[in-house]
Amino acid sequence: MLHEIHIQNYAVIDDLTVEFHSGLNLLSGETGSGKSIVVDALGLALGGRATTDVIRTGCDRATVTAVFLAPPQTAWRKWLEEFGVEEAGGEELIFRRIIHSNGRSRLLLNDQPVTVSAVRALADLLIEVHGQNEQVTLFSPEAQLELLDRFTGADELLKQVSELHEHRRQIETELENLSQDEQDRLRTIDLLTFQLRELDQAGLEPGEDTRLEEEKHVLAHREKILSAVSTIYGALYDEENSACERVGIAGRALDDLRAYDSSFDAHAAPLREAKAQLEDLALTLRDYARNLDASPRRLEEVEDRLALLDRIKRKYGKTIEEAIAYREKVRQQLSGFEHSDERREELTRELKQAASRYHEAAERLSERRHEAAARLEKLVRKELAALSMEKTRFAVQFETASEKDTGAGGPKGIDVIEFRISPNPGEDLRPLGKIASGGELSRIMLALKTVLGTERLGQENGAKKTQGPTFIFDEVDTGIGGRVAESVGQRLKRLSQTAQVICVTHLAQIACFADHHYYVEKFERAGRSHTSVRRLEGEKERAKELARMLSGSQVTDAVLKHAATMLKQASA
Repeated sequence: MLHEIHIQNYAVIDDLTVEFHSGLNLLSGETGSGKSIVVDALGLALGGRATTDVIRTGCDRATVTAVFLAPPQTAWRKWLEEFGVEEAGGEELIFRRIIHSNGRSRLLLNDQPVTVSAVRALADLLIEVHGQNEQVTLFSPEAQLELLDRFTGADELLKQVSELHEHRRQIETELENLSQDEQDRLRTIDLLTFQLRELDQAGLEPGEDTRLEEEKHVLAHREKILSAVSTIYGALYDEENSACERVGIAGRALDDLRAYDSSFDAHAAPLREAKAQLEDLALTLRDYARNLDASPRRLEEVEDRLALLDRIKRKYGKTIEEAIAYREKVRQQLSGFEHSDERREELTRELKQAASRYHEAAERLSERRHEAAARLEKLVRKELAALSMEKTRFAVQFETASEKDTGAGGPKGIDVIEFRISPNPGEDLRPLGKIASGGELSRIMLALKTVLGTERLGQENGAKKTQGPTFIFDEVDTGIGGRVAESVGQRLKRLSQTAQVICVTHLAQIACFADHHYYVEKFERAGRSHTSVRRLEGEKERAKELARMLSGSQVTDAVLKHAATMLKQASA
């Protein structure tokens, strides 16, 4: 749930922190006080479009921080793993959006930079915002199918259908590649054969180019190296008074000394070892010089080999290892092409089996959806009746792909659905987006969310209902009043029993059902406009605000008494 939002230098808000709670949270206040600004700021933190217009006049940046308390769930933990974001500790997810006056914008999750698209994907798991603009998502068949699937509760079956569809698609893709034009196939075989022959003839070895570069460097400075080796060899071994000769003389003298003083015995062995090491180095240098001097054409051979390897790397990979990997890939592709007829027959059989398994699972999912749709229609009509739309008919229309078409269906199955309504008796059912008015759409949306929030099929096999996402309703009271508004309040209250609900409203008939009521106020200080949000404590404060919502600035004792009665009735 949304635990806290902190807003700095955003529109008329200079510094504001609001702590929300579980249940039904209501925001009310005078028109223009900034109620919707709080919702807009939250949308910005969750990946909404950022513009410099929202920065408070005279400030260089605006910052919005939203803290969610989310129990550990596979979905958002998988998201954190995928995008490499560390957990903040406990159950907190901290979204932060910073907008600079120069147009730059930063989006952070748990104080780690993330992309807008990534944050929106995570936000979809945590919150649903419903305002005048967001309601148009109900028009989308994809969104409607998603709502139905949430109600159906067949998550495992939907996952199975998606996996089977992906398996079928992979087979179809491979089969299409095999079924390309015969001339193209033969040209491809010729090209692959040439490439494989060239790579095989090259006799590539991992790390060979590095070793050859080192050898080339040595051979290119052959004369200088031979001169240095000769000097070292002479000084150590070959010349008169060489190091080895002088150490030998010192060893014999040390033996004479030991005959008179045994304390020097310990130095005899190190001196012999030193002489042996000098002789070993000298002989190693002699052999090195002989080998180097014996191959005057080796430099040309190394350069030719390096040129070949460079050409191979330009064509088949940046490194020898990549070229070797490409060679194996070509070998596999060529084998596939050469046995394409057999593979085509095999894939055709596999595709038939995969399509059969997919349609079997998709049919089961479709049956579950049809059963759920019948229940959904009944429950939504019941909710609409309570919202003074008792004559409205609501139906889920299905268009199902034929099982005979092996390529039919998608990752979500073989069904395409559309929500249809008829607000007036005698009228045909029509698509939701083409007939519903703004007020009707708000109530239909609320009816759907209420049903989904209270009747979700997460109870199979004795499982308990889980806390749903946070729902935010901005101006849900548009176009309604009186008894309808009271029904809306009751539905919001019911929805808040399974999910956190945050609602912006102008109607006391809705506000009286709040578990937590916040008063939004705009005031002037030092010639600047400011917005504050205060949680109303106790029935007296809440009754006073309800009275203001009922009668405006003229609050009489009778209105206060009526407001207090509304609060008691709402909590009964």
